[in-house]
Amino acid sequence: MKRPTLEAVAARAGVSRATVSRVVNGSSSVAPGIRAAVLRAVDELGYVPNSAARSLVTQRTDTIGLVVSEPPARVFSDDPFFSIVVRGVGQELEAADKQVVLLLASSPAGHARVERYVAGGHVDGVILLSMHGSDPLPAALARLHVPVVSHGRPVSAARMPYCDCDNVGGSRAAVRHLLDRGRRRIANIAGPPDMTAAIDRLTGYREVLSGTDRRSLVAMGDFTRESGAAAMRQLLEDDPSLDAVFAATDLMAIGALQTLRRAGRRVPDDVAVVGFDDIEAARFTDPPLTTIRHPIEEVARSIVRVLLAGDTADGDRLAEPLILPTELVVRDSS
Repeated sequence: MKRPTLEAVAARAGVSRATVSRVVNGSSSVAPGIRAAVLRAVDELGYVPNSAARSLVTQRTDTIGLVVSEPPARVFSDDPFFSIVVRGVGQELEAADKQVVLLLASSPAGHARVERYVAGGHVDGVILLSMHGSDPLPAALARLHVPVVSHGRPVSAARMPYCDCDNVGGSRAAVRHLLDRGRRRIANIAGPPDMTAAIDRLTGYREVLSGTDRRSLVAMGDFTRESGAAAMRQLLEDDPSLDAVFAATDLMAIGALQTLRRAGRRVPDDVAVVGFDDIEAARFTDPPLTTIRHPIEEVARSIVRVLLAGDTADGDRLAEPLILPTELVVRDSS
């Protein structure tokens, strides 16, 4: 069966081809009665606009690029963070009748490929996710003058709007909770030092302890379960008397729980544990994990709304960062 054409719709509606094109592309310059006739003809004929041709007219693709600066093994691991972000971004764009394309950029070749793809006009805007300090994409995209919003505070000096959760405030709440529980020796499993979420969560930990007689004790992880287990082993070697640990993600906290169990430390009797994110698995650990609830999906949805609203860099004007609150969720691990 031959695909209905724009000309066929025009003939059915009794209008010009140009008028049909204006209706299909959402122009407001068409009279309501004529618009109704065109839409009726579109429905009767089953006409589907040619997206490639339409993009030549409107200069829009109705597609947003979600650029993740992590290798595939990390993105598609057991860390639910990435799937939650993709779901939130995808659902918000679907509601706006747009789509998302996932672009991975974890190497120089990946960065160059994303830059070429964006420069080719394949997307109307970009969301940057999981950036590291040396990431060249913010500067590259700024040169292309494409609308960009960052998931999380940008590491680089590039000016762009961003949405995030209150990482500093959340970590402060976690450490204060442990102090209120009477813990004297509170350690921290921090994330990668080239990522702002990790930097801010470590900052909150140190700020609270700086006002007490407790000294900080920090081991670095990379937000994964395995790194949390290794960091916990290091902390126990550095200070066997520690009685609490705050991990910068739930996955690292889950890894810490495994190490503590193997070391014969009871949680929370011997060592209290607090995580960050409140992923679903946090409710099912043994014991259930006290954590900081991070509104991951709502942050992702907010980023889309900022991008579609056009609140991006424009000369000296820049949209104010949108920082969503976090919440302490107390369970049996503390």
